[in-house]
Amino acid sequence: MSASETLSINTNDTDHVTLTRWLLGGLRDNAEATGDFTYILSSIQLACKVVATAVRKSGIANLTGLAGGANVQGEEVKKLDVLANDTFINALRASKVVSVMVSEENEEPILVESQHGKYVITFDPLDGSSNIDCGVSVGSIFGIWKQLQPGTKGSINDALQSGRKMVAAGYCLYGSFTQLILSIEKGSVNGFTLDPALGEFILTHPSIKIPARGAIYSANEGNQSAWVDDEIRQYVKSKNNPPEGVKPYSARYVGSMVADVHRTLLYGGIFMYPADKKSKNGKLRILYEGFPMSYILEAAGGKATTGRQDVLDIIPTSIHMRTPIILGSPEDVDDVLALYKKSAST
Repeated sequence: MSASETLSINTNDTDHVTLTRWLLGGLRDNAEATGDFTYILSSIQLACKVVATAVRKSGIANLTGLAGGANVQGEEVKKLDVLANDTFINALRASKVVSVMVSEENEEPILVESQHGKYVITFDPLDGSSNIDCGVSVGSIFGIWKQLQPGTKGSINDALQSGRKMVAAGYCLYGSFTQLILSIEKGSVNGFTLDPALGEFILTHPSIKIPARGAIYSANEGNQSAWVDDEIRQYVKSKNNPPEGVKPYSARYVGSMVADVHRTLLYGGIFMYPADKKSKNGKLRILYEGFPMSYILEAAGGKATTGRQDVLDIIPTSIHMRTPIILGSPEDVDDVLALYKKSAST
């Protein structure tokens, strides 16, 4: 090989920060850390790897289609829903530090008998699974709280805490690549991409910040006539038909919350799932969809609201409680809030 053909190797390309290394670094830098949190997140990343593998081969491993029956939400259960749910439950139980789990697929909270458990985990093991048979991106969502009285027997009350008391949240996107987005104690939001060859999540998106304003809105406009709040219709109309000289927003809606929120986080804009005549209290579940995504967006500099209050300020009354949600770039969310404020003053 001639000198001109010699490859130049950037040393940064060989210094990969894996999720495990990143977690251990935080453990080393915090003198009060016990390592329990590292156990939890190590269990979650294992579950995400297992689900990612299952999603990738689902089309040829007879994992598409219905498993039979419906979950507590009344939704038909896919085969991958069952696999993902069992994977997350088993991985988290094995950590030995979780006292209560709440899953979209289980009607009641899962109380773990453990002398060391002091954390509460809520999760949607496979968000967007209705799209899995056609290869659309799906994901897993999770939120983490400390138990009200750490070390005691867990109860449903441990799970009914406001979003402001969360200590971490994240989601894992399964699409053309697998990416885990994580925020701990409202610190920076970091993205880790799974390297299939290494079998490790690598830090690829450190300190993610959502743009102050985007140019995309995301909502299921097929339900527009059924939306309860006219403010959402007004907002969409204003973005489709802006004043002369102002470029209209683009509409993008996948129908998988993880995919839509991930795009919003990286590109900016707004994601809306308002209440409608069929779901008057909203459709998204607060504990394992609304809270985690709102936590991440706020940590990245965005906003999340119902139109009337910040999502994270809600105190849930049941583990499968639903909520309307509007989240995204701060200036875009402020535009919607201005319409609600105007309506309230008239």
